[in-house]
Amino acid sequence: MSATMKQRVQKKKDVKTGKLTAPDNRGEDAHLESPWTPKGYTAFKILLSARLCAAVWNIVGDCDETYNYWEPMHYLMFGKGFQTWEYSPTYAIRSYAYLWIHALPISLYKILFSTNKIMLFYILRCVLAFACALCEIYFYKGVCKQFGANTGRITLAVLLLSAGMFISSTAYLPSSFCMYMTLLSMGAWFLGHLQVAILSTAASAILGWPFAGIIGVPIAMDLLLRRRHYGFFIKWCMVALVLFLVPSMQVDFHYYGKLVIAPLNIVMYNVFTEHGPDLYGVEPFSFYFLNGFLNFNVMFILALLSLPLVYLVKFLLKLEDRDKPTWLLMLPMYLWMLIFFTRPHKEERFLFPIYPLLALFGAVSIDYLQKLCCLLMPGQRGQHYTTNTNWIPVCLCVLFSALSFSRIIALYQGYHAPLDIYVELNRISSDPKVHTLPPDKSVNVCVGKEWYRFPSNFFLPGNNWNLQFLRSEFRGQLPKPYSSGEDATKIIPTDMNDLNREEMSRYINISRCHYLIDLDTQTDTKYEPNYSANSEEWTVLHSVPFLEASRSHRLLRAFYIPFISSRYCTYVNYNLLKTRRTKKNSAHRNV
Repeated sequence: MSATMKQRVQKKKDVKTGKLTAPDNRGEDAHLESPWTPKGYTAFKILLSARLCAAVWNIVGDCDETYNYWEPMHYLMFGKGFQTWEYSPTYAIRSYAYLWIHALPISLYKILFSTNKIMLFYILRCVLAFACALCEIYFYKGVCKQFGANTGRITLAVLLLSAGMFISSTAYLPSSFCMYMTLLSMGAWFLGHLQVAILSTAASAILGWPFAGIIGVPIAMDLLLRRRHYGFFIKWCMVALVLFLVPSMQVDFHYYGKLVIAPLNIVMYNVFTEHGPDLYGVEPFSFYFLNGFLNFNVMFILALLSLPLVYLVKFLLKLEDRDKPTWLLMLPMYLWMLIFFTRPHKEERFLFPIYPLLALFGAVSIDYLQKLCCLLMPGQRGQHYTTNTNWIPVCLCVLFSALSFSRIIALYQGYHAPLDIYVELNRISSDPKVHTLPPDKSVNVCVGKEWYRFPSNFFLPGNNWNLQFLRSEFRGQLPKPYSSGEDATKIIPTDMNDLNREEMSRYINISRCHYLIDLDTQTDTKYEPNYSANSEEWTVLHSVPFLEASRSHRLLRAFYIPFISSRYCTYVNYNLLKTRRTKKNSAHRNV
């Protein structure tokens, strides 16, 4: 009997018994009972708990998240916010449709319940946590079907415990949205839900980030080259265009006042302009390898080695591919790496869309290591290959979870100070002993070198509180507030360019600042003095420790080790300062 006929017979037996079967590529183990895996609802509750923790404790690690997404959404909801050059009608490379996907749930909450803006910030994060957990469960079910129960439960553990998923799951970024869509598209592909696979890939590319369509290339190859479902593929691509592209163009036409295809504009800017994204910094080839290890540690290494390892074990055990070739299943991850690892401009968030694949193929490597170990151990006939090899995933997952928790704690302890400071700003705004200005007076909160750690206008006490920029050593372009009025999104802003050229109109004189947020450093320059040292002009209201990376041990600042990291890491004060002019003016008015 041929291998194909054996697979068909096995499938019929599985239907009759109703048991969850392991993948057919396990050879002699295919007829044995599959290892235990958590049920979907149980797994969902565990994942949701982890994602809600991320919603509360995750930092805002990227100024792009603040100024390109939180700020324009704040404008849509409250009529005030910062505008970057990407939202200028001249360039129009961002879509307002993506913003409204996130603004709708918290706008509804805002209408139904009276709450402060910080609460809205965290409610949206909780919504993202819920969405991510749902997508992860769908992916988990697909993995169990395609790769087997053992790989499925290891993948679940990696998704649950990884620092990378903690960081990306509740970030308000298109790359996080694309990660959700990766979970859906890959899960649908594994489950045979090909319509969902096409639609989620299209949503990722059209509503999120056009380059994320790369992940869908192997799905298209499977449908067109292997299955030859040309009509099916074209039909559902057209459905996707109607569902996603047409509405997004309508939304953007409303806000830009002209026909805009934002995904196309992003591609044109990044690929076909002379300067492109390299203006915003280039990184060495090792950048993604370092970030991959920081956020997935041993699983990143195992994922990188998965293709040669799997084919080595297949050769030794004489295993055959199942319904899809292994190389095709792994192609999305390796294709993404091939393209993005070789680009000069690199960002940590560019890896987000393949985080689920790192978890999956790290788990696949562990599964095949178990198979290899089973081959080398005598007396395993009649037993499932996981029976005496479960110590391998247990040991690796314990190491993985220890390093992941160490990374998460290091990030929170080292970099959570900005969020704490802005929460304190909200507290003192309602304390008349500290905030002595009239309630209706415009208040300027100034930042210099700390402009890129501003978590958004959602953390300012009211619409009469304004973030203002002081000139620092940074010589790039800063965002500017949207114009006032209903048609502000259609107005071409002045003093704005796509060359990251500094615009002097962004800065105000320090004499106009009521509050100042700044970080104490060892360097004191003309444009970046330590303002807290000037006690004649400023009063320190509140300080929170902040990691000074340049004076800390590279390994111990990246991974927290109790009782040791504190000895080798240096912390400085992240300060909330108040000008003394307010007190003088207040005293003068009292006299």
